Amino acid sequence: MTTQKKTMLATIAVILIVSTAIFASLEISQQGAYGQQAPVIPASRERTASVTGSATASIAPDMVTVQFGVDTESKTAQGAISTNSQMMNAVVSAVMNIGVTKDEISTAGFSIYPVYNDTMPDLTTGIHKSVLTGYQASNTLYVKTTNLSLAGSIVDAAVGAGANRVDNIAFSLSPDKQQSMQDSLLGQAVLNAQSRAQKVLDPLGQKIIGVKMVNLSEFNPAPSPMYYGAMSMSDKATPVFTANQQVTTTVDVTFLIGDK
Repeated sequence: MTTQKKTMLATIAVILIVSTAIFASLEISQQGAYGQQAPVIPASRERTASVTGSATASIAPDMVTVQFGVDTESKTAQGAISTNSQMMNAVVSAVMNIGVTKDEISTAGFSIYPVYNDTMPDLTTGIHKSVLTGYQASNTLYVKTTNLSLAGSIVDAAVGAGANRVDNIAFSLSPDKQQSMQDSLLGQAVLNAQSRAQKVLDPLGQKIIGVKMVNLSEFNPAPSPMYYGAMSMSDKATPVFTANQQVTTTVDVTFLIGDK
């Protein structure tokens, strides 16, 4: 083997030895760097506590809904509808005359159905026969307004103009006021959830170390029913009074927990 070939082989061997040493050094350095990083706890090993917090406030309503209707009967369906239409038009006019706008009046339902009368049983067969005596038309409206002082007057005006049914008077919160109240209670609901969680964790030697998830739950109160004869909203109107609404906001919070 010539001297030139021996020199080339020696050079290649040195290069291989140096490369191996460099790669080994890099690997050891990376392993050291990884060892210095904070360990990540897998989600499956997280310790959590889920708690529901709530906050409630009482607030005066700013909307009233009055539901009333007209029922009419006639020997023919057309006759029942015609009479009902005339009476309902008079009712709507009377209600609008006291300050209710057309946009505040809506149809809640309309129906027409036959009316039967059971006769005396046949002396021979004992069978009752149903005899068609006419038709009944029923038209129901509701007035929804933020002018609460009109509640009793709406009833009086509608009945005075021919309405023969007053189905319901209910006080409630407008959507904007409802949402505003629920939003204002969010902070209190979260603090309530935190307080409840800590009360459970204290005896267990645990504490809250973070929050994993928060879910908001909406709770809409049912409209307050009507009340008669208690506090008059007008000296001449049918006496009606309001009732405060209970607004509640709830939150579901999942806390991360750890040892004290």
